[in-house]
Parts: sequence; structure tokens; C-alpha cells
Amino acid sequence: MKTILITGIDSFTGEYLSSYLEDSGYDVYGTSLFEESDKKYKCDITKKEDVKNVFKSVQPDFLIHLSGISYAAHGKNEDFYKVNTIGTTNILDTLIELNINPLKVILASSATIYGNQGLEVLDESLCPIPANHYGASKYAMECMAKSYFNKLNIIITRPFNYTGIHQTDNFLIPKIVKHFKENKKTIELGNLNVRREFNDVEFVCEVYKKLLECKSKSTIINICSGRGLKLLEVIDMMNKIAGYDIEVKVNPAFVRKDEIKSLTGSTEKLFKTIGNVKQNKFEDTLKTMYKGV
Repeated sequence: MKTILITGIDSFTGEYLSSYLEDSGYDVYGTSLFEESDKKYKCDITKKEDVKNVFKSVQPDFLIHLSGISYAAHGKNEDFYKVNTIGTTNILDTLIELNINPLKVILASSATIYGNQGLEVLDESLCPIPANHYGASKYAMECMAKSYFNKLNIIITRPFNYTGIHQTDNFLIPKIVKHFKENKKTIELGNLNVRREFNDVEFVCEVYKKLLECKSKSTIINICSGRGLKLLEVIDMMNKIAGYDIEVKVNPAFVRKDEIKSLTGSTEKLFKTIGNVKQNKFEDTLKTMYKGV
């Protein structure tokens, strides 16, 4: 049984991914900022001593680094760099210092690093132009991580938007679903014309598993499906699922001046690397979130 360590195991993605990999036969350990248990280690990745203590206890065959600040509207800009950039280098430095060389190290970056490219489909060859501190911190992380490509078996992933049950409602799709579950008559949103991928978290879990098991390394890969949707299309789906039409109001306070208009990824490199990965229709994902099962 191969041992895998997931940083940020109690995050939305971490909880799904840990269960998914356990069901696939992996011996899963994790880190948490807040709590400790049998296979969960309390760890602040901005503190290198915390990171060292974890790796001295768990010398994993695989590492998936999810820990970080993922909410773009987080109030303190300096935290993005402290956690997302410096925290990641603490992990990579510790692996080198302790002479631990996992079969695969997967680092979660973000599709937001692309910024406004003015293109319908975004592929890995584009030069990133992040439009906010979250994206900039992830791009800085990527730049630092590349210097470890000759030392560790690293894949950097750029996940596009995904969702599922238990994602917090400060994210867009859970917010929309919550309004319908509470039978609200109106909802306030920002720019209605943005186009995003809204993938299912289980699709993302399968992609991570296949990336762990593939031979590729020293590369950057989108986690995407190429399935772009506008917000009003999502609202239309929820109108049908809930059986009533909600009134949509644009709140200027929710319209960001640096809003990325389109985030839809090219799957060419991903599917060439791991093979095609299918997922449910997004309407089915919404139905699951609405019914809470």
C-alpha cells in the first residue's frame, strides 16, 4: 500500500480527495492548520519546523500539496504570498533537506494565473498575467517550484473552477444553490457575462489520481474540461431544478474591476498525459448539491 500525504486534508478538496484515494487503496495521511488526529498532523506550512516534524513522521511515497489560501477575496494580500508562495517553498526545501524524494509531488496552482488573455481557450503555453494577488501568489509559487524540477518529481496543476457538496457558500456556485434551497426570491451577483468552467469535484479527484500514477514530471498541466458556462446558464439550470425562477440583480459591489472574463481551459495536454476523464453533466452536480445527497 502506497503512502500519500495531502497537505490541507480538511479543505473542501482535501476531504473529497482523501476519501477517493483511500477507496483506491492508498494509505492516506494529511496536514491541518487546526486539528490533529491519528493520521492528521497539525501544521502551519509557513513555519518550517512544523513542516519538518510532519515529514519526519511521514515519509510519503506521494505528496499532493493543497494547503493554501484559495479564496480570492481574502482580505490580507500579504497572506497570499506568505502561505501560497513561501509555504510551498518550505515544503520543497524540507523534502530536499531530509532527503525525501516522493515518486510524485503534485502542487496545486490555479487557473487564475492566466488573467485576461482575450482568448476563448487557455492552454499551458500562454504567458501568465495574473490580475489579482491570489493569482500572482500562485504564479510566484510556480516560478519558485520550477527550480526544483531537477531535484523532485513535480507536476504543477492549474485547476479551473470546480464545486460540490460541502464547498463553503462564499464561493459562487454554493451561494447560488443556497439561495434556491432557502427559497429566496432574489439573488445579487456581480458580472453576469463571465464564463467559467464549473467542474465536479469528483472529476478533479480522478484527475489527481491519474496524475499521481502517470510517468510525467517537471511539467505544468491544466485540470479542466473545456466546459465553459455563463452564470445565467447556471441560474437557468437551478430555476428548473428548484421549480421556480429567481430574480437576478447585479450588485455593483460584487463587480470586480479586475474580473477575468473567461476561464476555460484546453484539455489537450491533460488528456494526452492521462487519457480522457469524463464527468457528469453540470446540471446533475447542481441537483446533487441542491438535494444535499
